[in-house]
Amino acid sequence: MTVFYGHTNPNDPPHDKSRWQLMKDHALNVADRARRNAEAFGEGPRAELAGQLHDLGKYGELFQKRLEGKERGLDHWSVGAFFAKHHYRDAALALVVQGHHIGLQQGNKDALDEFTLESLKASHPLELRLTESEPHVTNFKLLLSRLMADGVTPVGARKPELRSGQGAAEMLDTRMLFSALVDADYLDTEDAMRLDGTLPRPVNKGLDAARALCALEAKLSGLGANTDVPEETRQLRADLMQACREAGLEHDRLWTLTAPTGSGKTFAMLLFALTRAAAVQASGQPIRRIVVVLPFLSILDQTVEEYRNLFSAAGFPPEFVLEHHSLAGLRSDESQGGQDDGEARQPGPDARLFVQNWDAPIIITTSVQLLESLHANRPGACRKLHRLAHSVILMDEVQTLPVALAVPTLKTLSRLTSEKYGAVVVMATATQPAFDTLSSEVLEAGLNDGWHPREMAPPGLRLFERSRRVNPVWHLDESVEWSAVQYWVRAEPQVLSIVNMRKHALELVKSLEGIPGLRHMSTYLCPAHRRTILAGIRADLKSGADVRVIATQCVEAGVDLDFPTVLRALGPLDSIAQAAGRCNRHKKRPSGELRVFLPSDEQYPTPAYRRAAQVALTMYRAGGLNLDDPATFRRFYEQLWRYESTHLEVLRQAVERQDYPEVAALYRLINNDSVNVVVPYGEGRALINKARQDGIDRHWMKRAQLYTVSVFRGRDGTLPAHLEPVNYRPRGGALPQPAPDWYLAHDGSYDEHMFGYLPDGGSADPFNQ
Repeated sequence: MTVFYGHTNPNDPPHDKSRWQLMKDHALNVADRARRNAEAFGEGPRAELAGQLHDLGKYGELFQKRLEGKERGLDHWSVGAFFAKHHYRDAALALVVQGHHIGLQQGNKDALDEFTLESLKASHPLELRLTESEPHVTNFKLLLSRLMADGVTPVGARKPELRSGQGAAEMLDTRMLFSALVDADYLDTEDAMRLDGTLPRPVNKGLDAARALCALEAKLSGLGANTDVPEETRQLRADLMQACREAGLEHDRLWTLTAPTGSGKTFAMLLFALTRAAAVQASGQPIRRIVVVLPFLSILDQTVEEYRNLFSAAGFPPEFVLEHHSLAGLRSDESQGGQDDGEARQPGPDARLFVQNWDAPIIITTSVQLLESLHANRPGACRKLHRLAHSVILMDEVQTLPVALAVPTLKTLSRLTSEKYGAVVVMATATQPAFDTLSSEVLEAGLNDGWHPREMAPPGLRLFERSRRVNPVWHLDESVEWSAVQYWVRAEPQVLSIVNMRKHALELVKSLEGIPGLRHMSTYLCPAHRRTILAGIRADLKSGADVRVIATQCVEAGVDLDFPTVLRALGPLDSIAQAAGRCNRHKKRPSGELRVFLPSDEQYPTPAYRRAAQVALTMYRAGGLNLDDPATFRRFYEQLWRYESTHLEVLRQAVERQDYPEVAALYRLINNDSVNVVVPYGEGRALINKARQDGIDRHWMKRAQLYTVSVFRGRDGTLPAHLEPVNYRPRGGALPQPAPDWYLAHDGSYDEHMFGYLPDGGSADPFNQ
């Protein structure tokens, strides 16, 4: 009897098959793991069937020759997908099996109708033939007979009709099944290729909610006794914490938390999540993990540090809190061009392993990582999604969600909070968008209930009224010259001035050179440089020294700064409120002053940003703006959505077509027209030299993040000529290839003293760029 294998051992010669994995073992292992992954959302049997069928093509003799190095480029996934469609009439199952290496494809009726062995042969002329003379049907039946002869018997319910969905919720259902399969496949392949003597992948012990809650309560008790913080502020924070405790004992799954800046939202949300998890810990379906979602890396770093300090002091292991954010540039499974042969990467450090599929009690990640993964089609991006079932998802600073993506995002999140997935979602901010007004557009009958969140902080707490600490002064009736802004900065010993454009920040810094305490903060400074500057700013603020900061929006949401005076160029209302949050933040003064001005050189980073700023200006001129009234922000978002389409029409159409690649391409939270430029600051110099000598890999990219600035392409797609391209070194000995999103800056193009990256490369006047 012929023995069929699923994987080789990469360190063994082709003729030595003693450590090769049997195909039946791979099919049974993946089926078992996929079933366990999907049991949390009631799809265990269907996921098990996907595991049994996913590598049906490996029972072909050509694939066995491929393992011996005698063939290459074979498609081993389409025949299992065809069987799922032909026999079980299950569109999602077919898409999941087909996509486990090449990604989810199109699920509309036309695409499914064309999903035949004949069409597959046309696109893959060799992949589905055992020999050239065998007909397709015989080939298909022969592969299935070999699977069953190996002791694997696919069993599943045949559907009455082949149908695909039409909404975002149904796409999420397919992605969750996909996630259960691909994570199981990755894990079993990793085990099969593990070398003798290496330890198996560690098992995370899970969320010990009761113990974690005790640690947090002890921390909050200490903060409440801190007399460095005014009693009024401590009492406000204590009231918010109590509201979150009480909400954590309720059964609702969709919440908002609307609380002013400086009121302690970071720990308040965690308190809600741990209270909820502890309350249901002994139930049949406990909370499995907490996912904290933040829009910016600057906030993420700060939150990671606070959480790790909290739980490490209580004796929790380092992997209890996992940090995960995406690397811009080459993605984990896109560089293979859809030709992945199923061979896993070599095992690495525990943290990297846990990151791959979010196998940790507390995940701290970015909006880009979570939301783009929820709308992705690639195996690597979707692999972690099944972990979201029965989790608490804490989304902070939700006002940063692009208006154009609001409806599809809310549809997906609402589906996660359905009975099927049992997730709890919290949308937190000081400037709560009126998402509930979109409920009728979000509703997908039978799949989600629209958008009807419950507010965690009751109106009776009067949080915004009690936290009033800033006196806004509006200079919006006529434009203000930059010379006036320069005068304001010179006149205040401690002042923060926030402008909308990086070039405005550079020009303002240039005009103020020589004054005491001058600092520059923008994304022209790499993250490591910004950290150093922020530490110096905080030290000067605490000591009472002169500190005058010219900055862009990078110092707003979540950055802990406390200035007596803040200047803010006109921007969207939520950005103005975030600027106010850096003014008299801890209420140590009777009142701080926020001056909002309309620059004579009025410019904005994007058209959407401009439109939002104009809505704020219109509201001011129509009757004024009250930054301490949540109703003001509700009106702002309602008016903004009248001007903005609440979803991209092309994205809506792609969802209706169930076009997974197109949805993944269109759903982007950030502008993709930028590249990463590694600058010669600190360790960045050594990284630049290494890249020049050896090219770059994923480990290099991770190290380089702290020394990277984003540079946007010109309208014609070009980049500054002084940037130096580099090559990416793929795994497995493949030839180097260009890394289109990574460049190097030379020594003269970065100023460590004040300006950071110089757009012209340092050869001329950078302030005219």
